[in-house]
Amino acid sequence: MLNIGQLNTLEVVKIVDFGVYLDGDDDYGNVLLPKRYVPDGAERGDRLEVFIYFDSEDQIIATTEMPYGMVGDFVRLKVVGATNVGAFLDWGLSKDLLVPFSEQRVPLQEGKEVLVYIYTDNASGRIVGTTKLNRYLDKTPALYQPGDEVSLQVAEITDLGFKAIINGEHWGLLFRAETFGKLFVGKKLKGYIKAIRPDGKIDLALQKPGRDKLDDLAEKIMTSLNKKGGYIAISDKSSPDDIFAAFRTSKATYKKTIGNLMKRGLIKIEREGIRLCE
Repeated sequence: MLNIGQLNTLEVVKIVDFGVYLDGDDDYGNVLLPKRYVPDGAERGDRLEVFIYFDSEDQIIATTEMPYGMVGDFVRLKVVGATNVGAFLDWGLSKDLLVPFSEQRVPLQEGKEVLVYIYTDNASGRIVGTTKLNRYLDKTPALYQPGDEVSLQVAEITDLGFKAIINGEHWGLLFRAETFGKLFVGKKLKGYIKAIRPDGKIDLALQKPGRDKLDDLAEKIMTSLNKKGGYIAISDKSSPDDIFAAFRTSKATYKKTIGNLMKRGLIKIEREGIRLCE
């Protein structure tokens, strides 16, 4: 069975001047892989990994080029054209990805980059995109627990912070005050479940909540101090950017961690940095 909009491993069944034909299924028959994509030395019986989609004439076709996203993916793409029918996005293939006008939350403008979900339209069978992401999220129960590690993708910037997609399945929120580093729409990163509110909404964190987070960071700080002769020029007065560059953490967490280390008699906090106790 062919998986349209996905990678398929298909057998070469016929070689012609303009490419090779791959063994498809009963619905689509053999699929052409144009000559420019055929690997050197390909022979009948070889099995090739190809991406299956529709060309500019809406004919099923194969390519060894890899798109920026496939059916079922949330991906950030650039708008390269806009018409009354819809917007066209560069997804890394010779034929651009269509986002029909009816699938745009707001009209898409040429030159902008947007996060879209790629899917197969049931009516036409074509591969298209949509910016109406809600219908593809929160469709299954969220069975997370606080502290669970999850994969995140930033989807939207709001007044409160950053809406993010959790494991490709659910919405969550990173509060602006608790983020660090450069976040932008489409960015993928590791995160943690911070809390699940009574209304089912999910709060997220970029560091593991609770004691484990402090212990991990404390270990990094102590290791760095030992490697650097017992002194680091990063204090509780240092800028958030300097702290993030050194330890990939927020200033609030860093201050709390070095405060705990000081209380335990392991370090001294000086004006310009921290120092191991003798």
